Amino acid sequence: MSQFHGEYECKLDAKGRLSLPSALRRQVAPEANEKFMINRGFENCLSLFPMDEWKKISEVINGLNMFVARNREFARYFFRGATELELDAAGRILLPKRLCEYAGIDKELVLYGWSNKIEIWSVDRYNQLISEEPKDFSALAEEVMGKLNIGGAGRDIS
Repeated sequence: MSQFHGEYECKLDAKGRLSLPSALRRQVAPEANEKFMINRGFENCLSLFPMDEWKKISEVINGLNMFVARNREFARYFFRGATELELDAAGRILLPKRLCEYAGIDKELVLYGWSNKIEIWSVDRYNQLISEEPKDFSALAEEVMGKLNIGGAGRDIS
């Protein structure tokens, strides 16, 4: 299982290839076999999943009842643009032009690794996202995480 972390500023080469930083490549589980799936993510970024993680997510979505209209709608939007990629011998992947257009990626980009995926952002959109940090992150953390019992009763994770 891949668990990503870190922010990396990168550039596409003239052919639209992205050299995946070695620090991120080391975080990819061997089960991925240097294969990835990329698709449109939320907030106009791209989501890059190692193939083993993509298969897990796909199984869950494919298990939804497709007789329910909202499930079909979600599945269509989630899988839109999904494209298989493989690292070349130099550790690069070719980003699909159509997906780059969706994300507003021209040459410079930011890779943001978290959980089981790597988000790919245009530099401008990523800078805007992080500049719009919630005014009271502590209140947001309490709202989202406050009812979870992480690490046992009374244990603080901060």
